[in-house]
Amino acid sequence: MDISRELDVVVFGASGFVGRLTAEHLAAHAPSGTRIGLSGRSLERLTEVRDSLGPDAAGWPLIVADVDEPASLRALAARTRVLATTVGPYLKYGLGVVEACASAGTDYVDLTGEVLFVRESLDHWADVARDSGARIVHSCGFDSIPSDLGVLLLAEAAHADGAGTLEETVLVVRSFGGGVSGGTIDSARTMAMAVADDRSLLKVLGDPYALSPDRDAEPDTAQPSDNARIRRSAGLGTWVGPFVMASYNTRVVRMSNALQDWAYGRTFRYGEEMAYGGDVLAPVRAAAVNAGLAAGVAAFAFGPTRAVVDRFLPKPGEGPSEETRMNGHFSVEVRSRTTSGATYGAVIAADGDPGYQATSVMLGESALALVHDRDRLPDRAGVLTAASGIGSVLAERLRAQGFTITVQRI
Repeated sequence: MDISRELDVVVFGASGFVGRLTAEHLAAHAPSGTRIGLSGRSLERLTEVRDSLGPDAAGWPLIVADVDEPASLRALAARTRVLATTVGPYLKYGLGVVEACASAGTDYVDLTGEVLFVRESLDHWADVARDSGARIVHSCGFDSIPSDLGVLLLAEAAHADGAGTLEETVLVVRSFGGGVSGGTIDSARTMAMAVADDRSLLKVLGDPYALSPDRDAEPDTAQPSDNARIRRSAGLGTWVGPFVMASYNTRVVRMSNALQDWAYGRTFRYGEEMAYGGDVLAPVRAAAVNAGLAAGVAAFAFGPTRAVVDRFLPKPGEGPSEETRMNGHFSVEVRSRTTSGATYGAVIAADGDPGYQATSVMLGESALALVHDRDRLPDRAGVLTAASGIGSVLAERLRAQGFTITVQRI
């Protein structure tokens, strides 16, 4: 990477909901001397964002770029060491940004939760990025850093103890509070519409190793269900069931294992579930979530119902109120049994709405790690995950921002 470039980090989509939050985080927490720019389609809106960030951001360059103008994306990528993009849905708007960064040798972070987008990125730009030295790091928000880092830290702890590699590993969302934005909904809508237009994509979405860089090297054995069955867990003392992000996060974690030459183990198995409480209504809540997920996918895939549903859902660029963002929280627990029979557990938790307040911190710190911790990062380029491209350095940064991240042998 060319460290002589004009800028260290550019936030692309800075006038959008999460883009603005990410810019706010960088303005408050980036180390002194970090050269930051803001980019988007409208100079007027970028100016409004910059003016709201205080005097330290007054000199930040504003760069007009548009996903429909490839030349502007190439020029943008050439000016910065790291590009943090919040412009989604990524399947619709993101591939040109990946292309520009991979070709220019520019590191890249995003917030995607879209299997089809990451698969396209792997298929078309992984080799280009490896040749240029670019780290294209997908999913640097609540999708999927708690999952990705949690498993990485367990594997590192087991390795340090000589306790073998990971086998059965499960993430449980212990608590979760926050809002839903139009951008998240638009991503789900885009995926559903793509499948409705091309039913062959169902095979990709149904493959637990859909994001492996080497699918032929992966096992054909079944994985734990990505959307767990509703059951009472004696070990947890609570009812557990489907977690809305499991179908994506599980594939990211398996991608991380493959990108690290299966460092988690060849018998590694991973699933995710959500705790719904121990009261008599807990299984009812779990069943309602499961039914809602299925109904939402079906509604987005069918034109007439999609038009009706869209009238009641947040629009792209909209998000939860400041009160909701600040009062949100999440706490996840990851447990794993190793090949030696040892058990390890990790907890990752933070205050702030998971998908917005906490996510903007995760994205901002991922970008800063690529700038300021470069000598400590894994020696790896291409299309990557946070675990494989940034590693445990990111856990250190998030702890410094108030995240709880603990690992222990149980």
